Parts: sequence; structure tokens; C-alpha cells
Amino acid sequence: MIIPRSNMHNLMLRADVVKAVEKGEFHIWAIDHVTEAIEIFTGKPAGVATDDGSYPVDTVFGLAQAKLNALRK
Repeated sequence: MIIPRSNMHNLMLRADVVKAVEKGEFHIWAIDHVTEAIEIFTGKPAGVATDDGSYPVDTVFGLAQAKLNALRK
């Protein structure tokens, strides 16, 4: 489960969920930005744009950018 870090202080979990987290059977990630969720879901870096607006090819955004560029041709 992914939640905004700002909501951590409001998080209330049932006892069975707490046990599942302790056993590693359930995970809760608190994130500050959606790019963190992308990285958690894909296991790849989201990517940071260079000065010319391109993304490294080995990132999620780089792959998306390459596919969009291919569609444009």
C-alpha cells in the first residue's frame, strides 16, 4: 500500500495488518512524490529530465518518452 507521507500520522491499522507487516507479508510505503511510487512499482528509476528535456533511456520516463517519440514518427 502506498500512502502520502503527510498522512502517516493518521494511519490506523487493524492488528492483523500490523502482524502481516511485521512478517513481511504486507508492505506500506510512505512517499512524498508520485515518482517514488513509480519506482516502487517498477523497480526502475523514474528518471530526471536533462536540460534539453530528455530522460535517460534506462528509466521509466525515458522508456515512455522513446515510445511516444516512436508513435509521433
